[in-house]
Amino acid sequence: MKSQIHKIHQQLVNKKITCTALVQERLDLLKLNTHNTVNSILDEIALKLATKVDAKIKNGEEIGLLEGIPFGIKDVFMLQGTYATASSDLLKNYKSPYTATAIQKLLDAGAIPLVKENCDSFGHGSSSENTIFGAVKNAIDPTLVAGGSSGGSAVNVAKDFTVFSIGGDTGGSIRQPAGYNNVFGFKPTYGRISRFGLMAYASSTDCVGPIARSIEDIRIVLNVMSGKDSKDQTTNQSKSISQESIVNADDIKTVGYFKNFIENDAIDSEIKTAFLTSIAKIKAQGIQVKELDFFESETLVSAYYTLAMAETASNLSRLDGTNYGHRIEGANLKESYSITRSENFSEETKRRIVGGNQVLSQGFSDEIYLKGLNLRDQIAENFEKDFKEVDVILSPVTPNKPPKIGESLKDPLSMYLSDAFTVGFSLGQLPTITVPQGTATGLQITAAKNKDKLVLKFANFLKDTI
Repeated sequence: MKSQIHKIHQQLVNKKITCTALVQERLDLLKLNTHNTVNSILDEIALKLATKVDAKIKNGEEIGLLEGIPFGIKDVFMLQGTYATASSDLLKNYKSPYTATAIQKLLDAGAIPLVKENCDSFGHGSSSENTIFGAVKNAIDPTLVAGGSSGGSAVNVAKDFTVFSIGGDTGGSIRQPAGYNNVFGFKPTYGRISRFGLMAYASSTDCVGPIARSIEDIRIVLNVMSGKDSKDQTTNQSKSISQESIVNADDIKTVGYFKNFIENDAIDSEIKTAFLTSIAKIKAQGIQVKELDFFESETLVSAYYTLAMAETASNLSRLDGTNYGHRIEGANLKESYSITRSENFSEETKRRIVGGNQVLSQGFSDEIYLKGLNLRDQIAENFEKDFKEVDVILSPVTPNKPPKIGESLKDPLSMYLSDAFTVGFSLGQLPTITVPQGTATGLQITAAKNKDKLVLKFANFLKDTI
C-alpha cells in the first residue's frame, strides 16, 4: 500500500478533489458504518477546517503535507470542546476542557479530526468489547473481535474511513488490533510522544502512536507528534526520521527471535508455521538469524498486569463523580463514591482496580508489587543483552487469531494471555511496529530504545521480502 497521505495531498494540490468533499465522504462512511467504531462524529469541526483548506488552495497558498488529511482519535484523548468518554458510563457526558499535545500537533499541521473512536473502556481490554457503545467488529470478519483496546481506531483505518488514526498502547493496544485488522500500528519508544491529554491507564508504559495503511504514513505522523513537551516530564527530544533514511536496510545484519514464544504450546499452529516461513525468507536474504532466550509468556503477562493494575487503581482513584463524570447520589458522601464507581465502571475496569489495590495493599506489596518491579528491571537488562547480539527482534503479534465476539468476555484470563507477545516490549519501553505480513495477525518488529528509525527500516525491508 502506497502512502495515502501523499496521494491525497497531491489530489488536493492539483484540485482533483476538494477537502470539503473528501471530509464529507469520510464522515458519511463513518455515520453509516456497522462496525461500532464511532463514539462521536466531529462533523462541525471537520467541515469548518476543510473549508479553510479549500480557501487556501483556491487562493494559491501552499498547504502542508498533513493539511486537509482526515484522521481519527481514540476516545481516551482530549480534544477541547468534544466528548471524551473513554467508552465509559462514568464519562459519557464529559467534554474535554483542553487538547492533548499529540493531537494539537496534528491540528497545527492541518490534519482534520473526524471522529472519537470506540475502544475498551479506559483502555481496559484486548478486544474492544468492554465499551458502552457496543463491541467493535473486526474489519475483515465482523463476527470476530477487532482487538483492543484501540479497536475502533484500527478498524476505521482498515475500512478506509480515516486515513490514519491515533491510538494509545499500554501493553499492545495499538499493535494487537492492527494485527487483527491487517494494518500497520506503531508503538514508539516510551517518551518520544507526549502523553499529556491521554487518559492514563498505566503511566510507566502508556504510549501514543499512529495506525495507518503504509509505513510512510506512520513515519509522517510519527514525526509530527514527536518531541519534548513541558507538560510531560517523561518526554525527550528526538530526531526527525527522513523518508530516505528508512529505504535501505543494509545495516541490519542480524535478526533475533524468542525461541520460547514459538515453542509455546499455546501458539496457534498456523501462526507458528507462518512465522518460521518468514524467518526462512529473511535468512535467504543473507541476514543472520539468532534464537534468543526470554521470559516465559505467562511470566511476562503476570508481571505486566501486576504493574498495570496497580497503576490503574492509582490513576482512576480521582474518578469518583466529584470533579469528573456522572455522579450518582447516595445517602452520604461515602455511599455516593461507592455507588458512582460501582455503577459507572465496567466489570473489567472494576476487576483491574480491585486487583491493583490488592497488590498495593499492606502485606501484598512486598510479595507481589515489588517483585513485579524487580522483574521489569530484569526484562530491561535482558533486552540490553539481546541488542548487543542482534539489530532487531522479530515476533508474532499474538499467539492466536482473533476470537469470536463474546468469547473474551466469558474468559478474562484468555484475553490477558492474548497480550503474551506484546507486553514484554511495553515493559522494556521499546519501539515496536506491527506489520500486516507474515502471519494471520502480522509480525512485530522491535529495536532498542530510541531506535525507532531502525524499526521502520526493517518494516520496509519486510514489505519487499515476505
